[in-house]
Formats: sequence, structure tokens, C-alpha cells
Amino acid sequence: MKTIATFAALLLLGTSAHAQANPHGSMIQHDAEVAKEEPGTHGGGGMSTGYDFFKGAPGLTTVFRKRALHPGAGIGYHLHRDDEIYYVLSGRGAYTLDGVTQEVGPGTALLTRAGSSHGMKVLGDEDLVLLITYQQKPKP
Repeated sequence: MKTIATFAALLLLGTSAHAQANPHGSMIQHDAEVAKEEPGTHGGGGMSTGYDFFKGAPGLTTVFRKRALHPGAGIGYHLHRDDEIYYVLSGRGAYTLDGVTQEVGPGTALLTRAGSSHGMKVLGDEDLVLLITYQQKPKP
């Protein structure tokens, strides 16, 4: 009976309770749980929806995000101190890497190395959806 009550409590409390109950800290998150409307990053303008998965997970050094840049939005041109990878899920964009601009679309992977600069602007009238990953120092 205790097992059924514990399972029911976890279902009611959702993902964060599931993550706490897991002895390894593993978790599952869904877009709807982490979606946040915000301006295009790095002064890129327009609006976007950011999905910051597993933010604050203790000891996690991998940042994993999804960003939907809405028409007219962008990621401002900025210098990188660490490696970062973008993967285009949908939409089209103008990607500028070290001053050279190329059109990118679904199925394109982009690696920005430390010391390079990059930025992105939406092309067209549909969202440009990216997966973004990089490493950070672990949180305690």
C-alpha cells in the first residue's frame, strides 16, 4: 500500500518529484514545463521561446537548450569563450560565423569554437527552432 501511495504522490507532484525520488538525479522534462517567452538573446532583438532543460541539476556540466526564434528575432553577434553547438530543427536562418554569413535550415549542425564570434537571424515568416548545447562548470 505504501508503494501505491508513493507512486500516486509522484504522479501528482510531477517531474520535479520524480527527479528527487531518483537516486541518481536522473529526470524527464517536457517543453511545457520549461518554456519561457523572452527577447532574442545577446541583444538579437525580437521575441523567442527558450527551453532551458535540466537547469540547476546538481553536478551537470552539459547545458541543453531549445530556442524557438520567432519571425524577426535573432541571437546577437557575440564572442565565445567556450565551444557551443547549434542544431537546426526547423525554419531558416542567416548564421554569421566570424563575419561570414550563410543560410542554414533543418538538419544543419553548427559548431562555434572558443575565440569565434557568431549570431543568427530568422529568415522568413516561420520560427527558427534550434537545439543548443555547451559545457559549463558544475553546480554544487
